[in-house]
Amino acid sequence: MTPFRVGIGNDIHRLAEGLPLFLGGVEIEHSSGADAHSDGDVILHATVDALLGAAGLGDIGELFPDDDPAYKDIASKVFVERALELLTERGYSLVNIDTIIMAQAPKLRPHKPAIRERMSELLQIPIEQVNVKAKTGERIGPIGNEKAIAAEVVVLIEKV
Repeated sequence: MTPFRVGIGNDIHRLAEGLPLFLGGVEIEHSSGADAHSDGDVILHATVDALLGAAGLGDIGELFPDDDPAYKDIASKVFVERALELLTERGYSLVNIDTIIMAQAPKLRPHKPAIRERMSELLQIPIEQVNVKAKTGERIGPIGNEKAIAAEVVVLIEKV
């Protein structure tokens, strides 16, 4: 059995006026936020899917169903903490994470350092092992027309 495993996760949410926008555990000032059962943090949701996928543990919807009232408006950091517990129980640790945020607005360049720092804290890995990139939708489709926000994440885990 190889000591390394790779996981991929993605998430997308509609944007709605007046809701808070959370990305990587950081609240970003914006006129719209993710319309979701939890806080709608697309980065952390994609991260959980990537972690679970790397360890062969299913997906976020199996662990935290969106029709369960226990998760209504919950902070997505709870999902990350549980996914990390499951990895640890199975003898894995996170090596690194690479993230792409897809949003036409707000501009994310000024927020990337804070997102990296918060993800480093939540994932319990050095900030040098956390990468965050931002892309626009080039004014195409729901992301480009500011109707949705999405994230894709790749993680590498290691058997310890």
